[in-house]
Amino acid sequence: MSNPFVRIVEPLDPKQPLKKFFNLSKLEDVRYARLPFSIRVLLEAAIRNCDEFLVKKGDVENILNWKVVQHKNVEVPFKPARVILQDFTGVPAVVDFAAMRDAVKKLGGDPEKINPICPADLVIDHSIQVDFNRRSDSLQKNQDLEFERNKERFEFLKWGSQAFKNMRIIPPGSGIIHQVNLEYLARVVMDQDGYYYPDSVVGTDSHTTMIDGLGVLGWGVGGIEAEAVMLGQPISMVLPEVVGYKLLGTPQPLVTSTDIVLTITKHLRQVGVVGKFVEFFGPGVAQLSIADRATIANMCPEYGATAAYFPVDDISIGYLMQTGRDKEKVMCTKKYLEAVGMLRDFKNSSQDPDFTQVVELDLHTVVPCCSGPKRPQDKVAVSDMKKDFETCLGAKQGFKGFQIAPDRHKSVVKFNFEGCDFELAHGSVVIAAITSCTNTSNPSVMLGAGLLAKKAVEAGLTVKPYIKTSLSPGSGVVTYYLRESGVMSYLSQLGFDVVGYGCMTCIGNSGPLPESVVEAITQGDLVAVGVLSGNRNFEGRVHPNTRANYLASPPLVIAYAIAGTIRIDFEKEPLGINASGRKIFLKDIWPTRNEIQAVERQFVIPGMFKEVYQKIETVNESWNALDAPSDKLYTWNPKSTYIKSPPFFDGLTLALQTPKTIEDAYVLLSFGDSVTTDHISPAGNIARNSPAARYLTSRGLTPREFNSYGSRRGNDAVMARGTFANIRLVNKFIDKQGPQTIHFPSGETVSTHAALNRGSLTGVKAVLAESYERIHRSNLVGMGVIPLQYLPGEDAGTLGLTGRERYTIVIPEKLKPQMNVQIKLDTGKTFHAIMRFDTDVELTYFHNGGILNYMIRKMAS
Repeated sequence: MSNPFVRIVEPLDPKQPLKKFFNLSKLEDVRYARLPFSIRVLLEAAIRNCDEFLVKKGDVENILNWKVVQHKNVEVPFKPARVILQDFTGVPAVVDFAAMRDAVKKLGGDPEKINPICPADLVIDHSIQVDFNRRSDSLQKNQDLEFERNKERFEFLKWGSQAFKNMRIIPPGSGIIHQVNLEYLARVVMDQDGYYYPDSVVGTDSHTTMIDGLGVLGWGVGGIEAEAVMLGQPISMVLPEVVGYKLLGTPQPLVTSTDIVLTITKHLRQVGVVGKFVEFFGPGVAQLSIADRATIANMCPEYGATAAYFPVDDISIGYLMQTGRDKEKVMCTKKYLEAVGMLRDFKNSSQDPDFTQVVELDLHTVVPCCSGPKRPQDKVAVSDMKKDFETCLGAKQGFKGFQIAPDRHKSVVKFNFEGCDFELAHGSVVIAAITSCTNTSNPSVMLGAGLLAKKAVEAGLTVKPYIKTSLSPGSGVVTYYLRESGVMSYLSQLGFDVVGYGCMTCIGNSGPLPESVVEAITQGDLVAVGVLSGNRNFEGRVHPNTRANYLASPPLVIAYAIAGTIRIDFEKEPLGINASGRKIFLKDIWPTRNEIQAVERQFVIPGMFKEVYQKIETVNESWNALDAPSDKLYTWNPKSTYIKSPPFFDGLTLALQTPKTIEDAYVLLSFGDSVTTDHISPAGNIARNSPAARYLTSRGLTPREFNSYGSRRGNDAVMARGTFANIRLVNKFIDKQGPQTIHFPSGETVSTHAALNRGSLTGVKAVLAESYERIHRSNLVGMGVIPLQYLPGEDAGTLGLTGRERYTIVIPEKLKPQMNVQIKLDTGKTFHAIMRFDTDVELTYFHNGGILNYMIRKMAS
């Protein structure tokens, strides 16, 4: 059927009649001008893709009627313009595509139908580790090791880029996925197949939301959901509420964008924005650069929203020019956005749309801060850091406590490093990393760190040699302007040499600490500290030996590295004493906003971006030299420990199985609040005593060859053993931290993997929780696992559940979205929970045993 909205199609420029767009202003519907700008993007996509099958006219009406419909859990389809993946999640996606081709062929279909329809970019940025630091050749040595460890994965990805159409690979050494997206991949307005339309993206990484800062609507999805989008399926989503976040005032001179985002993160956590869009507006937005906005949007998962949207304005258009985008295309972008009413003037309040609710922040009230020691939302003013950490030391074990006995708070352990004697205590900094897309995409904080380093060196300050310092820029552009502005040499003198282009410490690829440091930490049972300019600091993520980890701006990372401890009051205590005996305070070397902006204006120029990105896909000689097979079907190597055909499609037939009641199920694990991706599927080091390590050892590998969990996500045998393998896991069945559980009915304490693989147990069939982060529920739905949610006001405590009962989950013959289901216990107790299949499409996936099974049956038939 033809598109019922073809009547509003017209050329953007009469001189180019073949370049058209859907002119939403021609809808002549007064509701359009009142819609949040983020919802307008959803509306345009629905109108452009309306075929009365996947996208119906009724869906368009629901989106137009957002103000009324937003509270009614109404499902709408959304077809993003493109998909973006990083290699930790991209490898399993390509593995699934390869396995789906095999499955379609077995069912009698054409395997080459399994091909991305929606454009997909895969950026390799999660593989490199900080094995070498504090030396001029750290970058080259780390990159060499990256290829040595990951050659097999990289060859597989290169095969995928050749075997599948519409898939582009950005080689390792290019930068961090979200910064590359911001500086290079993002279009803002797409020009494809004869039409202009808003750029939008979903990605297999929670921090895909960073691109919202440029006015490109985007968020993170589960890997299998992304695969369905790549195959042309729309995302089925509940039309979200939109919280308007009004920014007022101007930041104080010493405040960074990092301070602003940590303040917003805590604020929105308190407001409660899970499952909602946040849209920023107000005159304060005009005070923020695109890099500042991207920093704020990046941490959207940490405050729980689905998206954190900054509509496009003239500053966005200026950023496209600054980053070397084609001038003619930028002018078309602006013309299109003006035509459809999507170009924002934040100083013009008459453009303010309707919102579900409005909350405000006066930027002038923001103070320098960090977040930690275990969660990104736990903001601490820098002036309170010393006192807060010392309180945490003695507090009960938890998000803000380490339960260290009072008589041990002043414990000191002496150790020797490279022939010199040093001391470690609780609060000693052992990792200081300028890392992560959150901050390395922002010239103001990166140049701020460089200027602070310059002043510190000139004042005679140094960083203790045992502290693992590192600088991992998000793109080559950062190195370019740090070098050209003359601050790189000062960063190097303090130990912050460039160690690689990738996520590195932020994702847990922090590499080993010196043995003498680890021995001292272990001997004193010390709460050692990592300070990083990242976005996540959950226990066990950054490094196994840093129990406290604080998120901070790049300048503060350097400041705490110089101090050597988190137990310092910068206002009263000096950073250090130079050779002349002079006390140097942080205020003496902190650069002003005006200083930073002057350097930024001079050195961050379009030519840098053009020079770096015009050769991004060909500059890596190691990548160019990789030899990849050319077959359309992948030849699986049974000896491989990285790439393995998954068992998901074994025995798959075209016929559907009727869902059955889950009878007498045991509980595998019982958790408290804030279960994160790092608990569920850690990406960092593989512990030598873990089930995954035993599996790899049985395949002939040595610990040096284990690599990380993230790098082995293309092998389900490793990942099944790595699920819930976080060393800081707190399972209510066990009285101490660790990746263990109780096997029922034997009562034996075993690893999670061992508990799942004993007797007649058949795997996890359902999860019962108080709430879900979007990407976690999406993954459960995609794999055919039932996400159950307690009724409002109920939880395990109020229902008196211990987790030691046996559970029968009654699955009715006819299922509806978000219906209540009955759960019966072997104790005789019954209660109800919400089955969180939120849409009819999600129920379709469930009936098929998961989204990939659905796609295979569709392609095969």
